[in-house]
Amino acid sequence: MSDILCVTNRSLCTEDFLIRVEKLAEQHPKGIILREKDLSEESYKSLAESVIEICRRYDTPCILHNFYETARKLNHTAIHLSMQKLRSLSEEERKAFSVLGASCHSVAEAKETEQLGCTYITAGHIFDTDCKKGLPGRGIPFLREICQSVNIPVYAIGGICAENMDMVRKTGAAGACVMSGAMVCEDAEKYLAAFEEK
Repeated sequence: MSDILCVTNRSLCTEDFLIRVEKLAEQHPKGIILREKDLSEESYKSLAESVIEICRRYDTPCILHNFYETARKLNHTAIHLSMQKLRSLSEEERKAFSVLGASCHSVAEAKETEQLGCTYITAGHIFDTDCKKGLPGRGIPFLREICQSVNIPVYAIGGICAENMDMVRKTGAAGACVMSGAMVCEDAEKYLAAFEEK
């Protein structure tokens, strides 16, 4: 699963959330992004401590999301940020992270993230997805353009499934992010195995 980033969403999860995280971590994806936007920072920190520990047991990277101060308090050096949050951090603050990701929605943003020291970016949304109802996906040509515009790994996000993963790989993307499927699939092992390169 070296090219799949799992993105969490407790509201979609069909079982105990930490059990689901453990099942995903056990499959060794590229990483698990703990993206729980509805939580207060205090609640997020409590959840993050548990998720980091689970990921550590399986040697699966855990990437915290947007709560910069929480990451620093936990001495955690992997974080994914919105463009707004990324721009708000000083160079010194950004350099505190060995893994620094950001969400991009244009070539200009992708180039900016690279200049700001990101080690990877997510680009989307690529395909139509229930997470962005009514908004058409930006498509494979958009993803290819993003990949050609930067020298850091690009992960596609939005409507990614095993059936369209080959198209994603052919753009030069380093991989893809999955959320809905990772949260609702009955068999995490079988779900992630379906993404293996044929």
